[in-house]
Amino acid sequence: MDIRKLQKVVVTALEDIKGEDIEVINTTKLTSLFDRIVIATGSSNRQVRALANNVHDKVKEAGGEVIGMEGEDSGEWVLVDLGDIVVHVMQPSVRSFYNLEELWQAAPKRLAARAGGASTVDNDEPAAPVAAPVGRSRSLTARARKAAL
Repeated sequence: MDIRKLQKVVVTALEDIKGEDIEVINTTKLTSLFDRIVIATGSSNRQVRALANNVHDKVKEAGGEVIGMEGEDSGEWVLVDLGDIVVHVMQPSVRSFYNLEELWQAAPKRLAARAGGASTVDNDEPAAPVAAPVGRSRSLTARARKAAL
């Protein structure tokens, strides 16, 4: 599936279940592991799980591949791996603690995702990589990256 179409399916699925603060970060010049990171906030563990499950279902319906999901048990942070896009759905406290936006970009450029108006980030020219926090490696393997997240 085309990356733009997949991105639209993901953002729409998150908006359908009232995901908040949806951001899309273009990582094509920062890593070869994936092309986009989508981050969204859910207000409770139940909503976080519902958001992630809706992304899973809508991507499958659109003919996309879901490689895996992690974190459904706690519902504080659920990761949906779509290959080219990695979706992080988090509760507000977890999102502010890990601050993935700062880790992956310096200055986001905000664009309207749809006429509905959810704010997203889609940097065609991503910012220079930000230094990793102390104790974290920026050159993690895919398995180590998932374990760290």
